[in-house]
Amino acid sequence: MFDKILIANRGEIALRVERACKELGVATVAVHSTADADAMHVRLADESVCIGAPPAKDSYLNIPAIVAACEITGADAVHPGYGFLSENARFAEILEEHAITFIGPSAEHVRLMGDKIQAKETARSLGIPVVPGTGPVGADLEEAKALAQGIGYPVLVKAAAGGGGRGMKLALFENELEPALATARNEARAAFGDGTVYLEKYLVHPRHIEVQVLADGEGNAIHLGERDCSLQRRHQKLWEEAPSPALNASERVRIGETVAEAMRTLRYRGVGTVEFLYEGGEFYFIEMNTRLQVEHTITEMITGLDLVIEQIRIAAGAPLSLRQEDVRFDGHAIECRINAENPHTFRPSPGTITHFHPPGGLGVRVDSGAYAGYTIPPYYDSLIGKLIVHARTRNECLMRLKRALGEFVVDGIETTIPLFISLIAEPDIVDGNYDIHWLENHLAKLGTRA
Repeated sequence: MFDKILIANRGEIALRVERACKELGVATVAVHSTADADAMHVRLADESVCIGAPPAKDSYLNIPAIVAACEITGADAVHPGYGFLSENARFAEILEEHAITFIGPSAEHVRLMGDKIQAKETARSLGIPVVPGTGPVGADLEEAKALAQGIGYPVLVKAAAGGGGRGMKLALFENELEPALATARNEARAAFGDGTVYLEKYLVHPRHIEVQVLADGEGNAIHLGERDCSLQRRHQKLWEEAPSPALNASERVRIGETVAEAMRTLRYRGVGTVEFLYEGGEFYFIEMNTRLQVEHTITEMITGLDLVIEQIRIAAGAPLSLRQEDVRFDGHAIECRINAENPHTFRPSPGTITHFHPPGGLGVRVDSGAYAGYTIPPYYDSLIGKLIVHARTRNECLMRLKRALGEFVVDGIETTIPLFISLIAEPDIVDGNYDIHWLENHLAKLGTRA
């Protein structure tokens, strides 16, 4: 096991990793920007190092500063959390060059799955079903039109190095393809430094289903069930639940085993999430995230496993602690992402929290680094916490979520709590009858800026 782990992240995920480290008896180092000097993860870590100014490029994306912090503190491993450098293959390589363990997959697998086109080709070769699509689309418009015609409209233009909805444009008809290509390329270049795009079939009413995997890099891998992340706004997940209300038992086993077998063949190491669009009983691979997911919490609730502890154990060279037949699924769990945003316009709402009272009680969990008097800086993601509830059935889970949201007090800033309170009253949500377009359509009907 490691002696000291540096956590190259901030906010609730940094605090989440710290807790796992403490339960393993491992010392922790928090890094922070000058804007995060009073953050909870900094307060609770064994040591802390300021690594730069508030902009992420000067701090949380500053690789030399993070490596220097490791050397100053004697940290022998780095946990990247999610976002920032968590899927940066070069960062993983640099750490290894300095004899520091990257708590995650090999740089090779990070790089492989970070390129959406290459990831799709790899998935296909591993027997994972994929969405009909193309390789990189060149500058020849007529060739692009022929490719789109072969897939069938509507089509999505997507950035090869993309994520989070950036560099993604929809073309419903042929006359929309040229502007969609131009806009997607420009967005991709601006966001990722790479304007490469490809085409993918646009499914009309799909669910977003993802499968959690755990593997030891020695050809052993298991799946921990699926999560339904279909309630999204601008391709950003807001509400996740496990298991999915849309799948039956045989579909659940089929896709889980397909993914686990692929990870065995790939000799993948660590935690990972394989994401699909699901429509008409069929699954279509869209991407793989080679890191911990924001919504890993609901998988933990229904399996009783600590994914961060498992992730650290595997990185330290330990084998998988359980077999597929040892995994037990219990009940239902839902996560709501509590963002510092206006619940109607989704405008960011940084500022000082004057009162903070998280809900409690049986089956209620809040992952957050917020507290009364904490000032949310304007420089980073607006996520301030996650409300997770667990119960024996989905109906009980919804009632528990309703109760917990009613108890949640965050004063001084605006949050998305009122949005979730309203969603629980919607018949489609109660029935589990929604797809990835449902929330934006719902907000449009209400006159909200979706």
